[in-house]
Amino acid sequence: MTPILWPASVTPFDAHGQVDRGDLAKLIAWFRNAGCNGVVLAGTNGEGPSLSAVEKRDLVRTGVELTDGLPITLGIATPSLHEAKWLASQAGKAGAQHVLVMAPGYFQNCAESAILDWFRAVADAATCSVIAYNFPKYTGFTMTPEFVGRLAEHGNVVGFKDSSGEVANLATYRSAAPEATLLVGDETILPEAMTAGWNGSISGASNVVGNWLSQWLENPSEERWKLLESALRIIRKGPQPALNKAVLAELGVISRPDVRLPLTSVDPAECLQVLRDRLGIR
Repeated sequence: MTPILWPASVTPFDAHGQVDRGDLAKLIAWFRNAGCNGVVLAGTNGEGPSLSAVEKRDLVRTGVELTDGLPITLGIATPSLHEAKWLASQAGKAGAQHVLVMAPGYFQNCAESAILDWFRAVADAATCSVIAYNFPKYTGFTMTPEFVGRLAEHGNVVGFKDSSGEVANLATYRSAAPEATLLVGDETILPEAMTAGWNGSISGASNVVGNWLSQWLENPSEERWKLLESALRIIRKGPQPALNKAVLAELGVISRPDVRLPLTSVDPAECLQVLRDRLGIR
């Protein structure tokens, strides 16, 4: 099976703070040319929590129009069950292949069984396949292997993304969900993930180093990974998605580095220097 590399795409904005369709088209072409085989829109790198539900629906519609067959996944990060179900329904109707669903972050003290029922309700409403997203740093909820195994029993839940950075999850998630598509969010543990039988990555760093990651996945080598790892660490060190946007703007892929408040823009100089020195990016 071909390894999966789906950029967690930034959302480009125009001078009025609205989604820039032209820049989105350039981004998608950038990802395709880098060898990526899908795109995630409105995820954490796409400022999903800053986008309204209608903006997300319109974004996935636009993305499907522009990708010419490249699979689209819509990120869903909301504590509102009603909104999550509506977006999961709208995504498939728009032509998305998947929704990437994060736990309802506000409800950190709820029983695990209730969170499981929340995910099942979203999966019931979805008109496309569901990938459940473990990101305890932002949700306050940790998907245990037992939780993963029980959720994987739902017929519409086809995979899991884990951005916890916990290497221990690699073996236990695979054991809990042997048939599921498993995608790592922390690219620095990608070699360990692939060794453990994972399928690839939904990657924020692929906004700027997608070509290097896709080439490594196709032909893993220790030498290439040493070069790539240093770039991944500098990308992940900066505040995201502001850093990715700033780098993309400097490279001319998007027109503006703007992020929505309460996020603020950053200077990409240090990151760009590492990318130029280590990977030859210009």
